[in-house]
Amino acid sequence: MPQTKAAIVLAAGKGKRMKSDIPKVLHRIHGRSMIRMVVDTLTTLRFNKIVVVVGFKGEMVEEELQGCPVDIVWQREQLGTGHAVMMARGTLADFDGVTLVALGDVPFLSAVTIESLIDTHNRTGAKATCLSVVLDNPAGYGRIMRDGDSNVLKAIVEHRDASEETLRIKEINTGTFCFDNRLLFETLTQIDNDNLQGEYYLTDCVKVLYNKGFRVSVVKAANADEGLGVNSAEQLEELARKFENKT
Repeated sequence: MPQTKAAIVLAAGKGKRMKSDIPKVLHRIHGRSMIRMVVDTLTTLRFNKIVVVVGFKGEMVEEELQGCPVDIVWQREQLGTGHAVMMARGTLADFDGVTLVALGDVPFLSAVTIESLIDTHNRTGAKATCLSVVLDNPAGYGRIMRDGDSNVLKAIVEHRDASEETLRIKEINTGTFCFDNRLLFETLTQIDNDNLQGEYYLTDCVKVLYNKGFRVSVVKAANADEGLGVNSAEQLEELARKFENKT
């Protein structure tokens, strides 16, 4: 029997460094908006349900996705990624299966990589699985804290909260995860915002699950560029150049 799977796409941010008055995910690469690129990829994978979390000028994102097989939910206050995912609880509360969490500003995440992530999640019996990449310059990204040399993930430490030693780690969190759906929403009620940003981090679910004895896996993307997000107009241009032949 085919596995039941859902997806949550986070698309609520303004993207202050984009120096624009439209939602970050509506910026275009070779004529296509980033959010449409992500949703189109997910659609090919036949998810049972795709939920898009909108916030800043969310009506514009909703309009962009008209005709797409998605449910729209709102994050009225920007209180972090954990809070954003929690907004999908009403839609997915009774869902049994695997839930993918993806970012609407990581436009070149491929169907092959998503399938590999879900396969690793299932094969290792994990309750959560993180997609990582290794970057020469990992500044700004959350660092992957493995359990020794294993593929078990202990925690993800956000850049702002990291020690000097942790900042030397070059393996970073792409923001793409798989979770056991029911356990995801249960765990989200157990995280707090005791950090420099005062936000509820989705990444804190990793530590909670690991500390409870659940398996949390990590898998590296074959192509590091697939995990790159967009935080500025310069990064948008750079991604467009890298993937000129992929759109």
